[in-house]
Amino acid sequence: MNPSRRMFLQQSAAIGLSSIFPFRPAFAETTRPIGVQLYTVQDELKKDPAATLKALAGIGYREVESFPLQSVSPVQLRKMLDDAGLKCPSAHLFFGLSETSQLLEQANVLGAHYAVSSILHYAQLQAADLPKMLGMLNAFTLDDFKKVAAKANEIGAQAKKAGLQYAYHNHNFEFRDFGGHTGYETLLAETDPELVKFELDCGWMTTSGHNPIEYFTKYPGRYPLMHAKDFPADTPVNTTLGVDPKHPPTEIGRGHIDYKSIIAAAERSGVQHIFVEQDPPIAGMTSLEAVRISYQTLRPLV
Repeated sequence: MNPSRRMFLQQSAAIGLSSIFPFRPAFAETTRPIGVQLYTVQDELKKDPAATLKALAGIGYREVESFPLQSVSPVQLRKMLDDAGLKCPSAHLFFGLSETSQLLEQANVLGAHYAVSSILHYAQLQAADLPKMLGMLNAFTLDDFKKVAAKANEIGAQAKKAGLQYAYHNHNFEFRDFGGHTGYETLLAETDPELVKFELDCGWMTTSGHNPIEYFTKYPGRYPLMHAKDFPADTPVNTTLGVDPKHPPTEIGRGHIDYKSIIAAAERSGVQHIFVEQDPPIAGMTSLEAVRISYQTLRPLV
């Protein structure tokens, strides 16, 4: 056969086959990456942070969302992330417990674009006294949420100067009803959409009695980040901050939250990053086993 004719037939066959079976690289590289909030695997990180990050990459995770690690500096964590082939587009930070400029510098060291408040109080706090902080947040009034909105705008402006985007992460206490208004609605209404984005924690929002799909639909562009967290079906509606030991978060797919519909709405709304999160302690398995289950459940949906 003439070499030119042979090459033509080979190329034609390849084109024909590619239209039926298009070439795709590894599955995880051709779809939206799924991330994990490192708070979920904090027990493993304390034992061996480098090995834990490599294990997350082995599961299929390509992104992580950081949280403050006492034993690992941001510089050390960045090196371990690079070695594991992981990106850190978002950093959870305890604004109000340290100087804002220092926290934003940590986010930049990690290579993050989003600087996110895990929780936010409008006043500068002296120490990380979690029980005291929980009590203060659970006692918030609508006027307190207005002060938080002002603080969020202030942090957002500082983040912008540092080349970052600030985002507010919700729990459930923001959805307490104040005569037909919630603290969360106040935060959305009184923050600058350019300076303050939101990370929608679907688990906490659902537990508060509200539907993430409605917020993704109503506020397109305000939610670049999302937390996928699941709760058992018998979890009661609750707007008190803190994990209920009788109804702790569970692995994605083992609770009652419909993530297929939520993710469809989130993608229409402009979500860029999805992070799995499960509050420890985790019963019956290791935290790495738990995030593997969540990844395998979410992967077909994203």
